[in-house]
Amino acid sequence: MRSVRRGPKSHPSHRDRRGRGLRGLRYPVTAPVFKNRAQRFDDLVLEALEPIEARWGSELTELDLAVDLVPEIEHTDPDAASWPPEVVEDFGVPLAQLVPAGVDRRGLPTRARIVLYRRPLEARSRDGIDLVDLLHEVLIEQIACYLGVEPGSLEGGDKP
Repeated sequence: MRSVRRGPKSHPSHRDRRGRGLRGLRYPVTAPVFKNRAQRFDDLVLEALEPIEARWGSELTELDLAVDLVPEIEHTDPDAASWPPEVVEDFGVPLAQLVPAGVDRRGLPTRARIVLYRRPLEARSRDGIDLVDLLHEVLIEQIACYLGVEPGSLEGGDKP
């Protein structure tokens, strides 16, 4: 009787089994499609910040930027919530917050930072271009609050 197999194995271990296609990653990890929602949001934040940073970068060296998924809200009634001026909100939901420099629980100094809330911002935009515009507006308001100037002066006005 003859053996059906002849010689070494002719198929590699990741062959096309049952017609489902080759195993492995469909796209390289460097491709934009491979990024998750949080990474794409971070890229849009940097895109929205770029024109502001190009003009006001020297004044923003002591300011950090952070992204959080959702704000921590203790109130359940959006009409009863009142937010300080360093919070940008829409219908009672915070979109971003400026956290001033200070001291943390361990007594270490902290830098000022803007915290952007990803889910509320994404919910208020239709697409990526709209989200970049919204992020730019929110960042203008927060940076103006940080610098103590009017938001209009950041867009087209002269430096203070």
